[in-house]
This record gives sequence, C-alpha cells and structure tokens, in this order.
Amino acid sequence: MRFSKIIAVMPAVLLLTAVGSVGQSKSSADPQIAEALKQVSAKRIQATIEKLVSFDTRSTLSSGDEALLNAGHGIAAARLWIVAELERYSKDCGGCLDVETYRFVEPPGERIPAATEITDVYAVMKGTDAANSKRMVLVTGHYDSRNGDVLDAKGYAPGANDDASGTAVSLECARVLSKMKFPATIIFLTVAGEEQGLVGSRHFAQMAKERGWDIEAVLNNDIVGGDKNPDQDHSVVRVFSEGVPAATTEQEIQRMRGLGGENDSSSRELARYIAEVGRTYETGVKPMMIFRLDRYLRGGDHSAFNKEGFAAVRFTELREDFHHQHQNARMEGGIEYGDLPKFVDYEYVARVARLNAATLASLASGPTPPANVHLLTKGLENSSTLTWEASPGAEGYEVVWRATSAADWEHVLKAGNVTKITLQISKDESIFAVRAVDAAGHRSLPVVPVPER
Repeated sequence: MRFSKIIAVMPAVLLLTAVGSVGQSKSSADPQIAEALKQVSAKRIQATIEKLVSFDTRSTLSSGDEALLNAGHGIAAARLWIVAELERYSKDCGGCLDVETYRFVEPPGERIPAATEITDVYAVMKGTDAANSKRMVLVTGHYDSRNGDVLDAKGYAPGANDDASGTAVSLECARVLSKMKFPATIIFLTVAGEEQGLVGSRHFAQMAKERGWDIEAVLNNDIVGGDKNPDQDHSVVRVFSEGVPAATTEQEIQRMRGLGGENDSSSRELARYIAEVGRTYETGVKPMMIFRLDRYLRGGDHSAFNKEGFAAVRFTELREDFHHQHQNARMEGGIEYGDLPKFVDYEYVARVARLNAATLASLASGPTPPANVHLLTKGLENSSTLTWEASPGAEGYEVVWRATSAADWEHVLKAGNVTKITLQISKDESIFAVRAVDAAGHRSLPVVPVPER
C-alpha cells in the first residue's frame, strides 16, 4: 500500500510524507534511561529474593502472629524489611521517595478464616513537572506467599518465584529509578493478600480510584523468576492484557462492537507500548503480547486495577513449572517440589526488571497523552480525519495505524505540531491512534479516537 496522500491540517494545508514502520522504531532511545538500565543488578535481585525467602513464610494469614514476628519470620517481618529497604533507597536519593503503608482489615471469607489486617507497602516518587506530576505509572508485585494449603499460616512457604521475584522487580526499579528525575510520578508498590484472592491489590486499586489518582499504567509482575525447567525460554516474558475492559458500560460495549475496537482497550495499548519499549531498549528479554486477561482461567493483581478502570498488564515467565508453585517443599517420586530460590534464574529477573524500568521511565518522561481524540464522521468519505487537543509537554504528535487484523501498530506518521490531520486511508480497514511526542522523543501512550458526527 502506498501512503503518498497524507494531509496534515493546520492554519494551512501541508503535505507530509514521513511515514515509517513502527516495528523499525529504535531511534528514540533516551541515553539516560539506557544508562540507568545498566544499573539493574542480578546480584541485588538475588539478595532481595533470598531475604524474602528467609522469612520462612509470608502467608497473609500470619500477619497477626506475634511469635513469628518476634522470631523474625512471617509476613509482618517481611513487611518491615520492605519498608526499611524503600526508606534506604529514599535516603540515598535525598528523600525523593515517600514511603507509605496502606492498612485495612479484611473480614472472614473463603480464604480468610478470621478478620485479618493486611498491609500494602508503596513508595511514591513525585514528578518534577507541575503539569505532569498528577500523572502516575505504577509497578507492583505481591510479597505474600503460600504452600500447598492456602490456609496454612505457619508452614514453610518460601515463595521465591511466586512472588518474591515480582517484589524484587518493584524494589529494584525503585532503587535504580530513584536516582533519576521524571516529570510524572512513579509508584513502586508491593501488595499482600494476592493468594487470598487479590485482596491487597483490590483495596489499593479502590483507594486509588476513590482518591482520584490518574494512574496511566500498572505493571504487575507475578512469577517472573524464569524457572529453570527444560522448556523455559529465558529470552521471552509474557505480557497479558485484557480486551473488553472490565469497567466498560453497556453503551461503550455496543460502540466497541460496532467499530471493531475489541482489541484496543487501554491495557492493550499499554501492552503495545511495552512491545515498542522492548524494541527500543536493550533489556535482554522480549515481551510477548498475550491478548488475554491472564493465563487460562487464572488471575492476578492487575485485574483488580482493571476493574477500577486502570490500564494494567501482567508480566509472567514463558513456561511455569507447577511442581514449584503452591507446593509444600519436598522430594516425592524423584521430583523436587516447592517454590525454592534454587529454581530462580536471577539474570532473567534482572532482564524483566530492565523492561519494567524502561517502560516506567519512558512513560514518566513522556508528555500527557492527547485528550479528546476524535475521528470525524460527519460525511461519508474514504479519507480519515482525526482531531485532538494539545498535550502539556508535547512538541508534536504521531499517528499510528494498523490493519484491523494486525496485532501491533504497523505504520507511524510524524504529524508535527498539529491537532488535526486528514489521511487518504479508509477508516473501514484501519485502526488509528494518536500519541504525543516531546522534544527529546519521549512518546505518550497512544489514544484510539472515538467517532464524532
């Protein structure tokens, strides 16, 4: 297909020909971000995971066990250590992190036999730019663990991969990125209660919604240890994203069906953004987009954020070994069971941490996504005209598009500093989006237009 008739509309009409392939986009790597990724340390990640395992159990149900806490074991002891780590990072960066805990009491339920206090731990690195600091991007992992019996509050539950690995990613991103400055705000979160039914993330997401937090992206890391099994591919990490958003109204669903937008939720656009970050930066791991909420009939903390309307995805290793998940540590039939540190590939976790850090840094560095993006449909025509509002911090805009059957963006047009553009491409066969770009080449998340009659 030729794209020689692309018209940008400003006060005057200009012909633009700067059309390229999104898949070839590697030109916008930020040298500071690239240098920061080199600071991600597999040895530090190993130390973090081994420390979390040393608490013997991080069962959420052990939170009120004073005897365990006094012995330096249990989830309460793990929580105190996580708080201390984040405070240490904050001290190293001159107090750039506000370390907080979010506590609540969960009433009895299917996986919680008695009312239990649950605590999420997070650190906020506030953005430096007044116009962008209200925008937030968030990385998370769950620091609780379990063995074969989800109600066992005392038994050995090392949880090295599930999910000390994800907790280590969040902490390592905090350690590395706290040495930098970003226009937007980054939140480094660790939640409890995942094994009890996503309790910690559910409450945190609800709290964020009630407080009106503008969270653009949630990166959930759960089982990213690169289990050392023969079928593992340590060059790939799966990125799961929901299709039809959980927080969608019936009217929005009907419009989505009519426009063919089932594959363009905000979470899908976040997944595509991560895929482009993976092409732009040398992280050592390739994101594999999986267009499904989570693994088949399974769930994770990102879905709690999805239910509150936030864009959220899950990172997970390619091939899980179920001998090493939700199992009591033991030898049986010549097979070693248990979620033990010996099965974790720390170099792989470091690669996943680099991809997370690169995504967080890119989003937090970039301008606000365009608002009120529309595709004009007042008359029947084969061309496509898009309009949008100017974004704070943007020096220009790009239009991306793909065939309706394509998984990722295929084409990009540098539109310049305009807020309206007409392309001689039929809207019938293409999906469009607009993203803002700043002077340094940082891009916002792409925004798919809604029709305007």
